[in-house]
Amino acid sequence: MTKSNIGIRPISGALGAEIRGIDLSERMSEQTFLAIQTALNDNLVIFFRDQSITPEQQLDFARRFGTIETHAYAKGLDGIPEILPVVKEADDRAANFGGIWHSDVSFHEVPPMGQILYAKEVPDAGGDTIFANMYMAYDALSDAMKSMIEGLKAIHTGERSYGASNSQVTLRQSQFSHSMDVKVKDDAVSEIAHPLVRTHPETGRKSLFVSAISMQRLGGMTHEESQPLLKFLTSHARCPEFTCRFRWQNRSIAFWDNRCTQHYALNDYHGHRREMHRVTIAGERPT
Repeated sequence: MTKSNIGIRPISGALGAEIRGIDLSERMSEQTFLAIQTALNDNLVIFFRDQSITPEQQLDFARRFGTIETHAYAKGLDGIPEILPVVKEADDRAANFGGIWHSDVSFHEVPPMGQILYAKEVPDAGGDTIFANMYMAYDALSDAMKSMIEGLKAIHTGERSYGASNSQVTLRQSQFSHSMDVKVKDDAVSEIAHPLVRTHPETGRKSLFVSAISMQRLGGMTHEESQPLLKFLTSHARCPEFTCRFRWQNRSIAFWDNRCTQHYALNDYHGHRREMHRVTIAGERPT
């Protein structure tokens, strides 16, 4: 497969592109790999349609971009723990996995580089995913705001998502425990500080690094002192002009750079089953 076979079609003015002319079940040449890597850096999230791949082929594709990680709180496929089945059954009405604006597991000391999500079964309508460009979110800030937040760090924790002491987490887990095997753990309350502005290790560009579900406060400040700025930044980050929306079809793939995007999985398909297979690629500590 050569680079000349590849077509790249942007799906919005902010980010996102569909990649055509690639069969991810085939062995990938170095030229094709570099073309995909460039497309990801240029578009932040890339999409592939009509891909018939096995779990092993999904892992092979992901390994070209880095080391694979398993999810600390959710059970992977039997025999293939590196692949996380993201499932919502037709009778689950209360919650869906990833149904809030977020950067994936930002409460880890080393958050992921990216995710590769493969649609196994999706409803005819609903269940879209919205992505937001955090380069644009940073660039759109005033110079005064950029100066204010440069050097500031936010304290992240997984307590609100997976904390064993959080009654809301326990309630949410019970509401869709038959769809996914998600565990709460005491170690989810551990705190980690990450900069509000991070620099991408490959592009050198600055982006806003915020995640509403995991940020507790700013380093050196109280919760009350931190909230006005954190609320502004998280609201600003999801400005519609920074986003694209992807409509899933069976056998579609989304591959996003978690270092410079946020995303939101819409929960608008009650009464219909949705199953995705997710692979996580290890990243580096934000700087």
